[in-house]
Amino acid sequence: MKKNQLNILGLPFDDKSTFMKGTAKAPQKIREVLHDGSSNYMSETGFNITQDIELNDQGDLNITDYHQIAALINQKIDLNHPSIFLGGDHSIIFPIAMAMNQVHEAFDILHFDAHADIYDHFEGDKFSHACPFARIMEAGFVHRLVSVGIRNMSPHLETQAKKFGIEVVMMKDIDEMKVLHFQNPLYISIDLDALDPAFAPGVSHYEPGGMSTRQIIQIIHQIKTPVIGADIVELNPDRDSSGITAALAAKLLKELAGIIIRNK
Repeated sequence: MKKNQLNILGLPFDDKSTFMKGTAKAPQKIREVLHDGSSNYMSETGFNITQDIELNDQGDLNITDYHQIAALINQKIDLNHPSIFLGGDHSIIFPIAMAMNQVHEAFDILHFDAHADIYDHFEGDKFSHACPFARIMEAGFVHRLVSVGIRNMSPHLETQAKKFGIEVVMMKDIDEMKVLHFQNPLYISIDLDALDPAFAPGVSHYEPGGMSTRQIIQIIHQIKTPVIGADIVELNPDRDSSGITAALAAKLLKELAGIIIRNK
């Protein structure tokens, strides 16, 4: 294995979005901001992601069938190397976890989101972007799932969380959240609507009362476990008139890459 190699892969897919399309345009927008010179390539952990890591950007998948995504990922990149996926809507986390499970038998997921995404089905679709973590837990792909920033829990979702043993940190309780420690290698899934719309207006679903940029970065920096992969999803460029949400996504990509290097 080459030292500090990191895969980047775009999944421009929003067919499972419910309220609004547009997230399929996100991977290229994130890359544009990352490389446009408006900021440098340093992470706050002190790593230059173009010098201290071998970035292996494999472009975007050509997705025509949701149920072929896992196979396409395994054909495109070597998941023995850490990988950051750029969505796309959050439905992509299920096939990503399926692909990761074929290489990493034991891993946990840290999930940032306004929504738990554990409906049994939504509008008749069991693979909606409102359902992926239910499918992941049913399949037994991960040992532990911690969902942080949640602020939209119905009785059905509460029942689902208890059924699957999901650890939910409601946004109203985040100030009391202890530092998270994981026993297994970790995958981090960031839905940008975890952040308050004041910080991330370029998302399809506005849920006021969310995290600040500094809060999510601080939690990421506290992670000491090796990180095998991550995704950044639900950026909708059609609602991001200022480009600030794409800049946030690029910033989070750098911070994720930084802890991948640091924790290796």
